[in-house]
Amino acid sequence: MVGERTLVDEVSGWLRIYDDGWVDRTWTGPPEAEFMSKPVPAHEDFIDGVATRDVTIDPSLGLTVRIYVPKLKPGEDHKLPVLLHFHGGGFCISEANSYMYYHVYTQLVRTARVVCVSVNMRLAPEHRLPAACDDCYMALLWLRAIARGESFEPWLETHGDFTRVFLIGDSSGGNLVHEVAARAGSCKLSPLKIAGSIPIHPGFVRTERSKSEQELQNESPFLTLKMVDKFLALALPIGTNKGHPITCPMGSNAPPLATLNLPPMMVCIAEKDLIRDTGIEYCNALKKSGKDLEVFTSHGVGHSFYLNKIAIDMDPQTADQTKQLLTAITDFIQRH
Repeated sequence: MVGERTLVDEVSGWLRIYDDGWVDRTWTGPPEAEFMSKPVPAHEDFIDGVATRDVTIDPSLGLTVRIYVPKLKPGEDHKLPVLLHFHGGGFCISEANSYMYYHVYTQLVRTARVVCVSVNMRLAPEHRLPAACDDCYMALLWLRAIARGESFEPWLETHGDFTRVFLIGDSSGGNLVHEVAARAGSCKLSPLKIAGSIPIHPGFVRTERSKSEQELQNESPFLTLKMVDKFLALALPIGTNKGHPITCPMGSNAPPLATLNLPPMMVCIAEKDLIRDTGIEYCNALKKSGKDLEVFTSHGVGHSFYLNKIAIDMDPQTADQTKQLLTAITDFIQRH
């Protein structure tokens, strides 16, 4: 009980749901990891070469984005590629301004020389799918409106190259990358152009357990079988299951991949990811459909390992694989 509330469901450490519909996302896991879920206030002054600001793009939905821009180097007078980022969290938790994303995307913005726009999409269970997909697509259309001069955002107008927009997202954010890319493929975006998409450890699953789900149980603080099942039960439209197109775009319920107009793609896989096999299955289906695909594999590490600042600081392999992943993402952006 919390006052008059009664706990009816929870995902240990991350989320609790009460009988009156209230959802509590206060971190209750190990105290030493709490800092990673804490929000980092926006700062329009440059700190370590990066400035950030929060912008509301739809007041009626409370839809906001966090913008990251790098401090320009001497002679760097050209506009920079734009990353449109969709955070992970099983469609149920996390925020664009949390430290786990801040520490990664400030680094990527600084080293890859890009602008990042990270979307604070609506979360389940208050807003079941496709709400998050709609919000992320709306953010893309907002960028298009700025590119067309129909909307105004000074940082993006000054620094952003709208002919080189990249969709990037981790875990469930990788699902959103696919969904937004698929929608965008049948939409007139000009003068904006999606130059590429980067799903990182996408949260693709099937109704039946994959081999990696069975063999790599509870391998990561960011993903366990129970978390997969609970989050998706809370997020998917009522009456559907993991075979839904958003969670299984390579399945029979989804539009055939060959019919989709998708941009060049780099799918990032982690060798010890609980849901590695369905990510590989997605890649194989893309290849069979003749899509422009690269696959980057991180070795000896699990799901969303690069978000775990504690592991990066304590484990040389995690630190090295994080560096290699960010280098690969930078290289993909520079080549497109």
